[in-house]
Formats: sequence, structure tokens, C-alpha cells
Amino acid sequence: MLTVNEYFNGKVKSIRFKNANTGDSSIGVMMPGEYIFSTNKPEEIMIISGSFKVLLPSAKDWQILEAGQIFHVQGKNEFSVEVVEPTAYLCRYL
Repeated sequence: MLTVNEYFNGKVKSIRFKNANTGDSSIGVMMPGEYIFSTNKPEEIMIISGSFKVLLPSAKDWQILEAGQIFHVQGKNEFSVEVVEPTAYLCRYL
């Protein structure tokens, strides 16, 4: 089953799905903007195309992430993202 989600006035859209390889996941696109995301469960996020800056909960400095890079966020946290170009991602809920 697919679940379509839309956030931040349509600037972030994702499709949630489950399969044997990735488990519970979502794939989506973020348009340029600044966003704060909250997590319930731990998440593993891979940039598929594009890039963005991320400020993780325990970090003091922003990191630039590009296609192929992965980062992790613990559950019950928030992280900030600055997107300057349309960016696609895969999020696995761990």
C-alpha cells in the first residue's frame, strides 16, 4: 500500500511504502526552502539526487549532503534542512 504525504504547503512530498529490502520507508522530493522535521522512530536518510544542508540534533555545525550520502537521526528528535535545489531522498524508518 502507498501513502502519499505532503508537508510545508506542498514543498515537500513523499510516498510511504513497505518492502522486503528497505522495510518501512518513504521516498520524496524537497523543493528549495528551510524545514524542520521531527522523528518518531530512528531514521536513515539517503540523498538520491540534489543536495542540502542539514543540522542534526547533536551537531553545532551544518553539514552539506549530496547524492549518495546517508545520515541518521535518532527517534524523538528534530533536525533542520536548508534546500537550494530540488532534492530527492529515501528515508528508512528503523
